[in-house]
This record gives sequence, C-alpha cells and structure tokens, in this order.
Amino acid sequence: MTAQTGPEPGRDGDAAVSALLEDSAEDLYENAPCGYLSTLMDGKIVKINRTLLNWLGYTRDEVVGRMSFANLLTMGGKLYHETHFAPLLRMQGEVSGIALELKSANGTRLPVLVTSVVKTAPDGRQLLIRATVFDARDRRSYESELLRARKEAEEARHVAERDRERLQSVLATLQRSLLPPSLPEVPNLEAVAGYHTASPDNLGGDFYDLFSLGDERWCFFLGDVCGKGPEAAAVTSLTRHTLRAAALHEQDPATMLSTLNTALQERYTGSDGRYCTVITGVLSPEGEGFTATLASGGHPPALLLRAGGAADYLPTTGGMLVGLLPSPSFVCADVRLRPGDTLLLYTDGLTEARTHSGDGRYGDAALLGFADRMAPASAAATIEAVTRLIESFGDGLDDDTAVLALGVPAA
Repeated sequence: MTAQTGPEPGRDGDAAVSALLEDSAEDLYENAPCGYLSTLMDGKIVKINRTLLNWLGYTRDEVVGRMSFANLLTMGGKLYHETHFAPLLRMQGEVSGIALELKSANGTRLPVLVTSVVKTAPDGRQLLIRATVFDARDRRSYESELLRARKEAEEARHVAERDRERLQSVLATLQRSLLPPSLPEVPNLEAVAGYHTASPDNLGGDFYDLFSLGDERWCFFLGDVCGKGPEAAAVTSLTRHTLRAAALHEQDPATMLSTLNTALQERYTGSDGRYCTVITGVLSPEGEGFTATLASGGHPPALLLRAGGAADYLPTTGGMLVGLLPSPSFVCADVRLRPGDTLLLYTDGLTEARTHSGDGRYGDAALLGFADRMAPASAAATIEAVTRLIESFGDGLDDDTAVLALGVPAA
C-alpha cells in the first residue's frame, strides 16, 4: 500500500511568511511617516509613496512618468535645485537635510527637509535618485515661534535697558542733589572734592560740604550713611541739613555731632535705627594758613599731607557712630595748616576696596604709604591722584567713595 503524499507544511509556511513580509515592506514604503520618491537622473519621477502623494494632494497617475522633481518645487526652490542641489548631488552622490518648499496641488506650500542619494550601476554609472522627504511644518512653526519669542525678548531687553537708563538718570540727579553743586571759594584755601559711584543702579550714602560761618570761619564735613537706596538718601539729606543748622548755632564740631545724634535718635528709633560716620571741622585763619578743629564720630581719620614731604593720620580714631547710642563720645583734634599743607578726608569705600594683596582690602597702611609718596601736593593734585587710585580698583570698588581735600597754597 503506497502512502499518499501532500504539500510540505514547512515550505507552505515559509512561502506565507515571505509573502507577508513582502506585503509588509510595501505597506511600510507606501505609508511611511515620511515621503519617498525615486527619479531618473534627469529628475523625472518614476516612483512615489502614498504618504507624499497625500501631503501634496496628487494621484499617482498625475505624478509618475509625467512630472519631474523640479515641478513639485516653488519658484525659489527650483532655482536653488538647479544651481545648488542637483549639481552638489551629482558631484557628491548624497546630500542631506536640505530645506525646500514643495508646491501642493492646490497651490499651498509644504516646507520639507530632503535627503537624496544617487544609486549607481556596478560600472559606476548614475542610474536614479532616491529621496526621503520629511515634513518640516512643525519645525517651521517652531522656528517661527522661536523667532517671535526672540524678537519679543529683544524688545523686552531694549525696554528694560531704556527703563534702566531712565532709572540711572533719576538716581544720578537725586545723588547730585545730596551734594553741593560746587564748593565755595575760600580766601587763601584750595578746596576740591570728588565723588565716585560704585554702581549707577544704587543711591549711595556718602556726603560732604563746605560753607561759611561768617567772621572768616568755615565749616566742613564729610561722612557716610549706613546702607544704600532711598532710605539712605533720606538719612543723608537729614544729616546734611542738621549739620548745617547746628553749625550756625554752635560752632564746636563735637557739639554739631551731638546735635546730629539727637536728630537721628528722634527720627529713627527701634528696629528702624539709622546711623552714620562723620568727620566735621571748623577752619579759622591764622597767619598764612588756618587752624582746623575737628571732631570724628566713627569715621576714618583724616590725612595730613605736609609741605615738607610726609603724610600722617590725624588722631581722630575711636569716636562712636553717630545715631547709634543716646549719648556717644566723639574724638576731637586740632591741626595747623601751613602753606603747602593739604588735609584729605575720605569715606571707607577707598580703604575697603578689594585688591589682590594682603587681606584682600586696600587698607589704611596702603593709603598712608600712597599719601606719603604723594606729599607735598596741592588739593587739586591730591584729588586727581586719589581719583586715579579709585579707578584702578575697577570692580574691586564695592562702595561709593567721597573725598574732600583742603589745601593751603604754597608760598
């Protein structure tokens, strides 16, 4: 008895799998998330997938064998294709990520990114071009949004810069209002002042003044209010006006500081306490120069540049801050200014400037050495040299700095 033979199950299964794979590959080509097309070397389209046809709104019969790739491009795209894209492709055999615009059947534009590869025969002849087309509408939208956001940010930056310039202008005007517009002319005395702002965005609390008390006597002061901003400016204004008023009633420098201390204690109390450092003095003519009586409330000591070529600190260190305690003590000193002598007053922004030496601050010793090398010097030369010194600190100057020089001209 002969057994009946039938189809081999393994071969039928392999054929079914092979057919399914071929169908899947074709389906993947036709419905890929990107567009595919193949053209001859002259650009005539010989194959295109359904995805790209759907994007453009054409049927296969309208495109295959009837249109070239250039026919799908906008006018600008055609020019770029002919002058750059096609020559580069023929020369290199591949170009990728080229941004173009395709023209759909209804005339709308489709931004795309195109990658093309030339397929060659074994003998090297170029046969056809295969192109992959990516929809760049989302990218174009993103780029447009990015450009819009960048434009808005740029406009906002310009507005912020204009606002900052206006603010700086207002602050500069207010800062000038806290200082005398100019120093008066004092017989037989050269008086020069300077003010260096550490930041144009902040109001400083440094101040100085020089004014007549009558009977050939003159009052001067220089100080620094704690803090910055409008609050410090208010304290500065109160301090200047109080010292001026006190000097007209009582021409003793220590009494002037006591009056200022009382005013600050009455105006600012509790957690809103405000204080400052001040050095004030009265100049009285004597012979060819002046006698100066000084009082200091917690302020850095004044420097005396002598005509003989040396510099010394005046013994005014140790006075208490003005406005901090109800009954502070102040340190007083007398000094004779002779022809060629110059008295230099300054705020601590100068000595506390950051440097790269020692403890990182300029310091009292460095300033004394600087003055010692500079002496003798007129008031104008002293302020000029100190200004250059301040500018040399650059970003190391953290605080505003006020300087006042009073010098008796050399005989």
